[in-house]
Amino acid sequence: MVILPAIDIKDGKCVRLVQGKYDTAYTVAESAADTAKAFEAMGATWLHMVDLNGAKDAMPVNTELIFDVIKQCDLKVELGGGIRTMETVDYYLENGISRVILGSAALNNPALVKEAVKKHGDKIAVGIDARDGNVAAEGWLQTSTVNYIDLAKQMEDIGVKYIIFTDISHDGMMDGPNYTMLDKLNRAVSCKVIASGGVSSLTDIVVLTALKLHGAICGKALYTRDLSLRQAVDLCKGVRTE
Repeated sequence: MVILPAIDIKDGKCVRLVQGKYDTAYTVAESAADTAKAFEAMGATWLHMVDLNGAKDAMPVNTELIFDVIKQCDLKVELGGGIRTMETVDYYLENGISRVILGSAALNNPALVKEAVKKHGDKIAVGIDARDGNVAAEGWLQTSTVNYIDLAKQMEDIGVKYIIFTDISHDGMMDGPNYTMLDKLNRAVSCKVIASGGVSSLTDIVVLTALKLHGAICGKALYTRDLSLRQAVDLCKGVRTE
């Protein structure tokens, strides 16, 4: 299983949110580039980044900082937040991003996902964030009536290879991810599923590995040091390849 440490950017700073609420944002690191280099030194190969301002404004905002991170480390970077057009997809992939995450666009504009997958293949991931089982969008500020499994199957039919799933109620709560929803999703589609939200201990890593998920995104627990990135990476070595 692949461990992806997370860096969320808001107003040019590395922050964390609680349950996706923007008014809970607090700074966890001064430098995104230095944080990325530290993650790399601990054995990470992938980095998960989110432009929180972009997610809220429906357009790229913190691009300069994101590209600075790419230049200063050798990590593969997957990026989400504010990616709503093919121009933005192309722009990021042409400038060093390894995988872009379409979230709100998957719900509101599946034609864009289809076009992006046709052009870029497995460099396109879809982020499905759920509140009470229904998909949330627009920086988690809106909740739809679409069930997360139904959207995942629609994305699978389009050709999406990677799905990043978050149960919003667990995000930033340090109480573990929603194993039941993740397992149900992983069994429902052939896509590679990456867990996000609530991953806070080595026990979580063990369980997610046992559920045969492709990856786990780790955020708050790394900054509070409740989870050792090096130990998590070492635990996953040889268990599953990228």
